[in-house]
Amino acid sequence: MPRLINVLARSLGYTWIGILTFGIYPPPAGAALATQIAGYCLAAAGMAGWGLLDFSARLQPYRARWLLLPLGVMAVATGCGSAVGYGGTSMVIFGIIAVMVASSECDLSQCLAVATAGILATDVTGLAFGGSIGTLLGLPSLLFAGFMIGRNRAAYRIRAEQAAALLAQRERLETEQRRADLLDERARIAREIHDVLAHSLGALGIQIQAARSVLTDRGDIAKANDLLAAAQRMASEGLVETRRAIGALRADALPLEQELARATTTSADRYGVAATMRTTGTPRPVPPDATLALLRVAQEALVNAAKHAPGQPVTLGLDFGPGDIRLTVRNDLVSRANGSGPDGSGPGMVAPSAEAGRVSTADTGYGLTSMRERLRLLNGMLDAGPADGQWAVSASLPLPPA
Repeated sequence: MPRLINVLARSLGYTWIGILTFGIYPPPAGAALATQIAGYCLAAAGMAGWGLLDFSARLQPYRARWLLLPLGVMAVATGCGSAVGYGGTSMVIFGIIAVMVASSECDLSQCLAVATAGILATDVTGLAFGGSIGTLLGLPSLLFAGFMIGRNRAAYRIRAEQAAALLAQRERLETEQRRADLLDERARIAREIHDVLAHSLGALGIQIQAARSVLTDRGDIAKANDLLAAAQRMASEGLVETRRAIGALRADALPLEQELARATTTSADRYGVAATMRTTGTPRPVPPDATLALLRVAQEALVNAAKHAPGQPVTLGLDFGPGDIRLTVRNDLVSRANGSGPDGSGPGMVAPSAEAGRVSTADTGYGLTSMRERLRLLNGMLDAGPADGQWAVSASLPLPPA
């Protein structure tokens, strides 16, 4: 329907120009009439070529290359016909349209060529037929106005295309950002699952291993039963801890000092060791993500201390510095040869036999990796290694002053 309306509009306009030129205000017979007939027919040829390029599907690939030719023919033909005068002056309308279309769809040099050809044809024909100043200046001014309208239209189209391209690029960037956020969230959930399971199942594995050691080495069923009961409590605590971890994914945690104090108390009760915590510096609020990261580091370090140095005291230090916060977890090193025998075990924890040396559980190596990933995301650092006869895990995060 839009194509049909376009064709009808062009045809009706062309017919009306012909009626004005040759019916209502005809030129006198002779050169004036011949010039306007030639201009009118050439304009018809240019319009036909323009229409074929616009509406023929087979010619669409060649439109950009050949559009300049019919538009140039229209501009020159209507320029000549309109400069003669009489009713033919109305032909300038199609000259304006030709210049405007060329200016909006062709590059600058091409549209200037069409506009210049139309203006020259108008002035040369006007001079030949003794046209007035209004004809010699007014008609070229109209063609120049068509040129300016076309260039403005081209600039608007270019801005619209650029805006569409920017919108598409923004949508692509938003899609990539959503994908990156989804991957980050998956990584965060994976770290939470690892930390909770490593903390709970690691402690449970230690307790069950201790129960097996009691049954195998001493045949103490009562003690083994106590240890299994403690393991059952640990499993229940693990479920509670899992629920707390899920809640931490959705809401803020408790203040860092309270979270670490609770983790220290839980570790002391669970493993039967002396676990203490000290705080230095001036405490100040810690962001939730930093609180969760340092809490997971502390839990991982406490489990590792119970696994690799059973029965040894553990000390947690939390230091609020001028521009950072540092968590340090220390425990005495235990020789593999000496190990920890049943006599060195605490009330809630019995180590394996002397042949076993120490408690050993599945160690996938993801603990330190998970800690470092957490801290790196917050521009923090993690150090772990022996120092002064102790194993020390130190985590630091930037923390601006209150």
